[in-house]
Amino acid sequence: MLEILQKGGPLMWIILLCSVVALGVFLERLLYLHKASIRVGELLGGISLLIRNNRIEEALGECSASHGPVARILQAALMRPQEERAVLQSITTDAALLEIPKLERNLPILSSLAYVAPLVGLLGTVLGLLDAFLILSAHGGFATTAELSNSVYESLLNAAAGIAVAIPAFLGHSYLTSRVNDIIHDMERGGIEVVNLLTDRAIRDGKRLAEQTT
Repeated sequence: MLEILQKGGPLMWIILLCSVVALGVFLERLLYLHKASIRVGELLGGISLLIRNNRIEEALGECSASHGPVARILQAALMRPQEERAVLQSITTDAALLEIPKLERNLPILSSLAYVAPLVGLLGTVLGLLDAFLILSAHGGFATTAELSNSVYESLLNAAAGIAVAIPAFLGHSYLTSRVNDIIHDMERGGIEVVNLLTDRAIRDGKRLAEQTT
């Protein structure tokens, strides 16, 4: 490995650095998104039962015990259960807008590395070919295969290394983006359902109060 890096020239070390950073970003985001993902259906099922029974404090406790952006959106709405539907929708939307940047953090770095790595490899290829042409010029247009092989080998190594880093970085970015989109969908689902549950609860309470006063 070290021999390949040395034969590839100084740009190979930049490509290696890109691969290390890309791997670090991917693993950090993968772990974060794993912790942010929860079984939304189970959480909403428990919350809906508690809300229907007017056990808002217990529902808040359920959300506090759960981790992730979906639970925090539900908690934001449950802290103000008496608000009107439009206000509850605004609360859940604002809570979601605060969570999305946390989910997407560092993803631009991974996508940038997927584009930069092959460009660095291309630069190494061009420099290697230029070196080969300089050798030809120094020998009056005639040079042996051995004299040209090092420069050509260096150019091919840089191109291959750049592509080898770019492909997994691009695939990793696509995978993480799909995970983020899934969590955002769960956030939207959770926000809609908790607003509907609290609105239905307010309507039932209003009807019950009207029946008691008549």
